[in-house]
Amino acid sequence: MAIKRLTTTFPSFLSSLLNSYTQIFFSDSWIFSVILVIVSFFDFWAGLSGVIAVMASNTLAYLIGLNRQKIKRGYYGFNSLLVGLGLGVFYQPGPEFFIILGFASLLTLFLTVWMEGVIGKYGLPFLSVSFLLGTWLVSLATRQFTALHVSERGIYMTNEMFRLGGQKMVTSYNLLADMGIPESVRLYFTSLGAIFFQYHLMAGVLIAIGLLIYSRIAFILSLVGFFSAYAYYHFIGADIHELSYSFIGFNFILTSIAVGGFFIIPSRWSFLWVILLTPLISIILTSTQAIFSMFQLSVYSLPFNVVVLIFLYVLKFRERFFDKPELVSFQQNSPEKNLYAHSNYKTRFGKSLYFPFMLPFWGEWKVTQGHDGEVTHQGDWRHAWDFEVTDDEGHTWSGEGNNREDYYAFGKPVVAPADGHVEEVIDDVDDNEIGRVDLEHNWGNTIILRHADQLYSKLSHLKKGSIRVSAGDAVKKGQVLASCGNSGRSPVPHLHFQLQATPWIGSPTLDYPLSHFIRHKNGGYEMISYESPENSVPVSNIVKNSSLERAFHFIPGQQFRFKVIPASGREYQVAWEVKVDAINQVFLFCEETGSRAWFRNDGDIHYFTYFEGDRSSVLYKFFLGAYKVMTGYYRDLLVKDQFPVNIFNNRVAGLVQDCVAPFFFFTRSEYRLHYLDMGDDLMQTDISLHAEVKARLGTFELRNMSCDIFVGIHGLERFIIREKGNETIVHLISSR
Repeated sequence: MAIKRLTTTFPSFLSSLLNSYTQIFFSDSWIFSVILVIVSFFDFWAGLSGVIAVMASNTLAYLIGLNRQKIKRGYYGFNSLLVGLGLGVFYQPGPEFFIILGFASLLTLFLTVWMEGVIGKYGLPFLSVSFLLGTWLVSLATRQFTALHVSERGIYMTNEMFRLGGQKMVTSYNLLADMGIPESVRLYFTSLGAIFFQYHLMAGVLIAIGLLIYSRIAFILSLVGFFSAYAYYHFIGADIHELSYSFIGFNFILTSIAVGGFFIIPSRWSFLWVILLTPLISIILTSTQAIFSMFQLSVYSLPFNVVVLIFLYVLKFRERFFDKPELVSFQQNSPEKNLYAHSNYKTRFGKSLYFPFMLPFWGEWKVTQGHDGEVTHQGDWRHAWDFEVTDDEGHTWSGEGNNREDYYAFGKPVVAPADGHVEEVIDDVDDNEIGRVDLEHNWGNTIILRHADQLYSKLSHLKKGSIRVSAGDAVKKGQVLASCGNSGRSPVPHLHFQLQATPWIGSPTLDYPLSHFIRHKNGGYEMISYESPENSVPVSNIVKNSSLERAFHFIPGQQFRFKVIPASGREYQVAWEVKVDAINQVFLFCEETGSRAWFRNDGDIHYFTYFEGDRSSVLYKFFLGAYKVMTGYYRDLLVKDQFPVNIFNNRVAGLVQDCVAPFFFFTRSEYRLHYLDMGDDLMQTDISLHAEVKARLGTFELRNMSCDIFVGIHGLERFIIREKGNETIVHLISSR
């Protein structure tokens, strides 16, 4: 009853407690948090002090009314945890101590919020700055508190081990200590343990195991950071015992993880910077120790905070080389997730940063002169296209072809390739007779549209008197602007289309891709995204299919209920709802499993972008099967894409891939969607799609799954999942 009342009063209380522990390592892994809680209790009173400090800080943050999500993530608790652990180790427990601990937690919370405002306004993390300030202030103040007594625990480690687990624990500890572990490795483990104020090997070994479970990249970075420092100390002849003094070497470990894989995308560049920053940490460490020793204070994590904050701040002033190294734009609390998601996003959507342009016409047209044309598209005007309409035999005219009206393109609508404003219009140039050109009015009747700063489109050789817009008008994508003509330097009716950086007729062209279009080649269809149409190839815009558009147009608040018929076992039902998160991203939410599948839809294509939750859930399988769906129907069309390798992979291969991912990828996860039949051509419905999902190592297949999706006139009807010889059928019962 008490637990129920607590969860009602303070939702996510347990999550906020556990996440406060893992936030010290920039993690949200519950397994790692349990290990860290256990480690903190190697000194019982220190562990208890840490728990009390976190509970006090998080509860006060909740009662004050601070952001619930940040409380849940442990952002307001981990600094207080460190203060509690530090004070708990240093002082003997007693009523006076716990009263001081409560107020120290409150002070640290206030300092944390202050640091969030002061440092956060520069787009920087506040790290453990409030722990430093809080610990130093309380340490200086408590020297005047005669009721507090300094602890003698930890002086004799064998006694501490006996308290923890009796003679068996002492034997295990001695066995570990007598294994002949090299000095550098011993210092590495004790430095890890020192992060939680536990100064012995066993604590460090457990933390290292937890770190390895949480992130292979973070574990490797901890090794790189510490052993780079160890090698540097030997190289310059510095006192290696400085690393063992209070085991302050953890500054190198935390800096390495922060710079190498958390705030920066893991890569060879991030690893290089970890090594380059090592001497800076050493300089700050040695110099600040000399100053703080006069006040009998430890520098704790000061070098880590200074180096990380300064380095991140410096990177914000770059004007080039933004990927050497590259800052994390969307934090996922895992170096692997940051790397895989970032790499996949660049591959899938890197070109979508371009302003989206469609083809400036309806129907199928052929590129009769592309970039670097043989006739006119040369020099500064090389990046342009000429389009004409052809018949099945490839002819651009009917009959004799002696008249303008004989050409299929003449008089066809020309539409706006994107939203914009009309910059300039010419509409008084006569259309040429076939074979003749007007050299005086080179571009003929023309419309120039402004779409963004230094981004304009130009449509030329339009039919005289057909232009429907005037300078200054706002136009929408797909709006009919004029008709194709034969004016200017144009021997036959065609449409000239180019993109340019300046608003004048005759401006040089830009090499700029079009967003999505269909390429008609060898009797089939290909969906092309953010490329330039090739010469001599017929192309068209994507024509939406109403059934497919309805099936994959998910609206916030929309709810679905499905009946699931597994290969074995009883059938059951699941419910999904379309929701919007705090940063306005839309996702499907599964009520039964709590899983989330984020998606985006640009009007032509539905994309799933990220999954979080139960990977045995039906939502996860649908996420894989409908990863990328074009909302137009073209028989036998093949849509290709790829997953982040951590989303769909063989488990063993995935673990090995994690270790080398900052340097190269040897596995890949592929997606293929085949457009099969459309049962009702008249109503354009009853569509079947077949998706294949595969994880590969070279040509070797590590894992596979398939998903058949069936779409009716009212949208999605059912999908069938096949994996490892098992088949699961999922029927849509209702949607509203």
